Amino acid sequence: MGQYHPESPARIRVIEDQLIAQRLADFLHKADVPAATVQQLARVHQQRYIDEIFEMAPRQGSVHLDPDTSMNPHSLDAALHAAGAVIKAVDLVLSGEVRNAFCAVRPPGHHAERARATGFCFFNNVAVGAAHALARHGLERVAILDFDVHHGNGTEDIFARNSSVLYCSAYQYPFYPFPEPALAAPNVIHCPLQAGSDGTALRQAVNDAWLPALRDFQPQLLLLSAGFDGHRLDPLADLNWSEDDFQWVTAQLVSHADEQCDGRIVSTLEGGYDLNALARSACIHVKTLMGLSQ
Repeated sequence: MGQYHPESPARIRVIEDQLIAQRLADFLHKADVPAATVQQLARVHQQRYIDEIFEMAPRQGSVHLDPDTSMNPHSLDAALHAAGAVIKAVDLVLSGEVRNAFCAVRPPGHHAERARATGFCFFNNVAVGAAHALARHGLERVAILDFDVHHGNGTEDIFARNSSVLYCSAYQYPFYPFPEPALAAPNVIHCPLQAGSDGTALRQAVNDAWLPALRDFQPQLLLLSAGFDGHRLDPLADLNWSEDDFQWVTAQLVSHADEQCDGRIVSTLEGGYDLNALARSACIHVKTLMGLSQ
C-alpha cells in the first residue's frame, strides 16, 4: 500500500521469523492454498462489487479505493489468496485433518462490507470462510470472535440478523469505524472498550458477554478475527493489552471449542502494526492454539 503504510509485507515476515525463533515452525503443518473463486466471494459480497474490484485492479501504479485503502498490481491476487486461505483452513479443520488453523494473511478483511472496501480490506476473509462452512460443509451454527482493536463493521454488515452466525466483537470505542452499539442485531454482541483500558476490560467482556453467548449458541465451528493492534505498543490505537491478554483470550476460546465443537478453530490475522508486538502476540496466539502455552 506504499512505503510508509502500516499494512506492510513486513507484518507477515516478522510473524514467520518469530515462529522460527521460538522453534515452532517445524511443528506446524503449512498448506498451499488456491485463490478464492468469484462464487465463493459472492456468498458474502455483491457481484457488482466483486466485478468493480477486478476492474479497478491496476496493471501498474496504484489505485485508491478510500483514503486508507489502495491497490497495486499484486493486491487483487493477495486478497484472493487471503480469502482462499480461510476457505482452505475451514476445509482442513472440518475434515479432521488438523485440529485448528491460523491464517497468517494480508490484506486483512473484517472491515470489508458486502459492497464496500474500507480499512485496508478488500474481501472479508473471515466472512468468506464462515459462509463456506455453512454452504459447503452443511454447518448450521458458526461463531466469529473478533478481538481486533477496531470493530469489524464489514463482518457485521454481512451477517447481521443471520441466525446461523454469532458475531462477538470487543474493540476500542469511540474509534474507527465508529459503530453504534445500540443498533446491534440480535446475533451481534458489541463490547465497546474505553481508550486506555487494559486487558482487564477485555477479560470482563469475554467472561460476561462472549462466553455466555457462545454457550447459548452452541457453535459447531469458531472463527477468530485475530487482530493484535490492541497491544499497548501499537501506533494506531489506544488500548493497553499485552501478550498475556492475547494468550488468555485464545486459551478461553480453545477451551470453549474443546467443550462444544471438538476443538475446531480457524483463526485469521486482522490488524497489528507494531512489528515487534505483532510478532510476539501472534506467536503466543499460535502457541496457545497448539496447546503449548499455559
